[in-house]
Amino acid sequence: MVIFEKDIAVDMGTCETLVYEQGSGIVVREPTVIAVDKFSGKMLKMGNEAEKMLGRTPANIVPVNPIQEGVISDYDLAALMLRELISGVTSFSFFKPCMLMCVPSSITGVQERAVIDAAIEAGARKVYLQEMAVATAVGAGIDLSKPDGHLIVDIGGGTTEVAMVSGGGVVACESIKTAGGTFDDSIVKFIRSKYNLLIGTRTAEDLKKSIGCVVQRKDMSIEEVRGRDLATGLPKSVKITSNELIDAFVDPVNAILDSIHRVLEITPPDLVGDLDANGILLSGGGSLIYGIEKVVERSTGIRTAVVDDPISCTAYGAGKLLSALDEMQDGMMNFSRRRMLRG
Repeated sequence: MVIFEKDIAVDMGTCETLVYEQGSGIVVREPTVIAVDKFSGKMLKMGNEAEKMLGRTPANIVPVNPIQEGVISDYDLAALMLRELISGVTSFSFFKPCMLMCVPSSITGVQERAVIDAAIEAGARKVYLQEMAVATAVGAGIDLSKPDGHLIVDIGGGTTEVAMVSGGGVVACESIKTAGGTFDDSIVKFIRSKYNLLIGTRTAEDLKKSIGCVVQRKDMSIEEVRGRDLATGLPKSVKITSNELIDAFVDPVNAILDSIHRVLEITPPDLVGDLDANGILLSGGGSLIYGIEKVVERSTGIRTAVVDDPISCTAYGAGKLLSALDEMQDGMMNFSRRRMLRG
């Protein structure tokens, strides 16, 4: 029996990679990290298994993130990881699938080529590129056939992308390096400065997820954090309150707010006016920080909400777009950055 291919959508982000299979939904959800032997260059583990090794391995085993700031930084490892992830999905298919890859709106031509080549090497028959902001808007249920303005703020792991989407394309956008990883680094610096305690980025990320906030919580949360005392070099633990993290997050939050205001300044006024009705949508893992939508709304005066399932929204939107690949190829849909390559 011949099993025909199912098209695939991939959201390969700085921190996490999601693979959506047509008709099946999200079938792969793995951290975008690879454990590599630095002497041989051989991949040892990837995804969840590689993430568990972070900070707990010999010096010759190093973690590598093949995606930095939303684009491929290590082509060979990105292609290898993508091939491993896709092989599990297409192992029973006789034909190679078409693949829709989500990319930042600010991607360059060279970076586009790297994404296309990596997808072809991973086993794609044809590769389409789609702006993440458009995929996120589709995943949030926005009808992009209408020329209405929708502001999407995607706070990912390595970058925050602010994009005004209208009529199926991106009208104005900006990408900044302030994102989820920046919040983690801010926690590390804050605890080091205030308590003379050094913690790892994984501990900081856990703290961000558990009690991180940018406005005061109704019930203040407290978390015990363990690390190394910088004065003695010995283990030490301190108790951190959620309200303390508000101070730690001031700089990254202000950077994101500044980016939103810059995009609004370069957006046509008619589209800005649409935001009175449509509001601002936040997505990405960083949008889960408690109160961030309230801070954005207070700063802009525009109603702001977090999309349903902000981590998976882009992948779901890309999955919905798989049914429109033929229209994208025929030029019937007004995607501002559609690309196709025959393998």
